[in-house]
Amino acid sequence: MSGEEAPTQQEQPEQEKKPDEPLPAAPDAPQEPADSPAAAAEEKPLPCRALVLTGYGGYEKVKLQVKPLSPPQLKPGEVLVRVKACGLNFAELLGKQGLYELLPTPPVTMGMEGCGVIEACGEDVKDRKVGDRVITLARSGMWQELVVVSADRTFLMPEQMSFEEGAALPVNYLTAYMMLFEMANLRPGKSVLIHMAAGGVGIAVTQLCQTVQDVTVFGTASASKHETISQGGVTHPIDYRTKDYVEEIRKITPKGVDIVLDPLGGSDTQKGFSLLKPLGALIVFGAANCVTGQKKNLLAMAKTWYNQLSLSALKLMQANKSVCGFHLGYIPDEELISRTMLKLLELYEQGKIKPRIDSCFHFEEVADAMKRMHERLNIGKVILLPEAKKEEEQPKSDPEPVENVEKTEAADSEQKEETTEEVKAEKD
Repeated sequence: MSGEEAPTQQEQPEQEKKPDEPLPAAPDAPQEPADSPAAAAEEKPLPCRALVLTGYGGYEKVKLQVKPLSPPQLKPGEVLVRVKACGLNFAELLGKQGLYELLPTPPVTMGMEGCGVIEACGEDVKDRKVGDRVITLARSGMWQELVVVSADRTFLMPEQMSFEEGAALPVNYLTAYMMLFEMANLRPGKSVLIHMAAGGVGIAVTQLCQTVQDVTVFGTASASKHETISQGGVTHPIDYRTKDYVEEIRKITPKGVDIVLDPLGGSDTQKGFSLLKPLGALIVFGAANCVTGQKKNLLAMAKTWYNQLSLSALKLMQANKSVCGFHLGYIPDEELISRTMLKLLELYEQGKIKPRIDSCFHFEEVADAMKRMHERLNIGKVILLPEAKKEEEQPKSDPEPVENVEKTEAADSEQKEETTEEVKAEKD
């Protein structure tokens, strides 16, 4: 199937130390008087490890930077969170190649979700306090040790939830829940096809389908993952690498399925539409077929675009089918997102959903983490840990040299020009 990706060469992220600079999400605010207790407490710089995309390309473009920062001044309603775990999503693989339009131009700190502990609260923060364990999400900027976010965008973690589970919940489960219940109107007795069933969204979809009576789940995944996804609730696992999943589904249910969730794009979208029963819904929420290597592949993009489903309103009327698109990053309704997150946390506390953690990687190992997801080796969520890797856990190979903070102005200028040229070249 076209969703399969070729193995890529692994490269370790470089570690850098940068001069003092504010957190990307840190807002400006009036300074405290120099002799005030708050100002005295804030004089001590805070070291902050962050994963920064320095340009578009391979794994080497995501670099670990250690920045001594002056503590950010909090605006009313904001909190400072020390991040304990972050989620890795397919959107970051797209962003690394310049294919994710919501990610700002490099250099930029990546990451859309994380969880940790509140270390400081701004004025007017009523329902959060220092020490609270919270989940938070943003369009970018979460892959760092310290983040400033609106208190309204934080969600208290259940006592029994681990930091790894907290980081695995937001993007995957919000996506799965909104597609199934807000768009597809999943009801008892329906059938669902989910591609990449062993991934974060696939497992979230499977678990949420089990909250509705008598739902049949078809899931595509490589054969080595079938036992795991079957135990997780997939009714009919299908090996997309060795079998035609359309034929396999038709053998089981000749009329097709009610809902198809498509993260692949291209020809797979056409196949999904053909599998729909009358009154069925196809929801496209990704274009994984575009990503075939570490760097942007124009041929794969062109092939995906050329094979994309094209329909007229008349054909939809005649087929009695619906086609939808879903992109979490383009949902402006903060109230909807908050309401859905609270519902998901309630389902977690009831034991009805539980994020499956595939693996955890320290920031130093971000290339390994991305490679694992890129080659589709993961079963569940891949997690990044901001905390420095312990010395005894360091790889045997010689680590990347850490640049001296006291660089010459010429060296700084040369590095900025190189990054600008890389970005310009990708845009051209």
